[in-house]
Amino acid sequence: MTDLPGLDLAALATHLGTGPLTGELFRGGRSNLTYRVSDGTDSWVLRRPPLGHVLATAHDMAREFRVISALAGTTVPVPGARLLVEDTSVIGAPFYLMDEMPGAALRERSQCPWLSAEQATALSGRLVDVLADLHSVDPASVGLQDFGRPDGFLARQVTRWGKQLDASRSRDLPGIDDLRDKLAGTVPDSPRATIIHGDFRLDNALVTRDPLGISAVLDWEMATLGDPLADLGLLYVYWEGLGADPRAGSDPITGGVTSLPGFLTADELVARYTARTGTDTSGLGWYIAFGYFKLAVIVEGIHFRFASGKTVGAGFDKLGAFTVPLVRQGLAAAHKEL
Repeated sequence: MTDLPGLDLAALATHLGTGPLTGELFRGGRSNLTYRVSDGTDSWVLRRPPLGHVLATAHDMAREFRVISALAGTTVPVPGARLLVEDTSVIGAPFYLMDEMPGAALRERSQCPWLSAEQATALSGRLVDVLADLHSVDPASVGLQDFGRPDGFLARQVTRWGKQLDASRSRDLPGIDDLRDKLAGTVPDSPRATIIHGDFRLDNALVTRDPLGISAVLDWEMATLGDPLADLGLLYVYWEGLGADPRAGSDPITGGVTSLPGFLTADELVARYTARTGTDTSGLGWYIAFGYFKLAVIVEGIHFRFASGKTVGAGFDKLGAFTVPLVRQGLAAAHKEL
């Protein structure tokens, strides 16, 4: 057994009562760490907080485990939840095990040569249907009635991300304060609170090829009870990315996947969601603007840490160039009626 960063395989094997384990760290994640582990017969996926994390509430393994366990009996595809270990003496952090599910997270065009236009259309529809199904689950029916504080959810979100912006502010960012003020001054009345994913996008789902479908939705670390249109607005942002801003250059938000032939447009996704749920989405412009603001703050935070010498990683040196284009998109969306 060869240990991985953040995972003592020998200690894990002892705790599980298995033979020697092998493992690998999944690439692509920038928050909670995700590994595949195997005893040679069975394989599982292990999730733990990032190395050196400080705020336990931001990386709550029990919370993730609870939501995927609760959704297991619904139409929302989630991995099977196997084991939660909150004892930090095992591997140095709390963790949980879940079933390894088939499929791939589509992050780049290079992964999609097999995907026909017809399949892209079908996959688009399936993804938004999964979101609609999630928002249709009665929280109380799956034991999640106390999973969040939906009252005042949107106002708290604007305040939270505004504080994150202030903590990362190191340069002039034209328009970002105007966008924050616009959002804070026009917080909409939310529809009925639902279970929300918090980061719902194509590459947080595992896509299977034969048959074409979605085997599981992943990365539930931001799930809570709140405004379902926050999920839909952020999906819109991830789908459209910076495509409407020719000054932005290459787009790190979508990876170009959702612009391949056959994928529904972001507006078509909204129309399908509206038809399926009956939700009034006429005011979605605010939520889209908030999604762009949130991503701008996240990108600026990464830029700030990189410029301060506190983050290393491929592409981090280029992310700072996308903050202002994200702000421009957010300001445009704030005035857009869908």
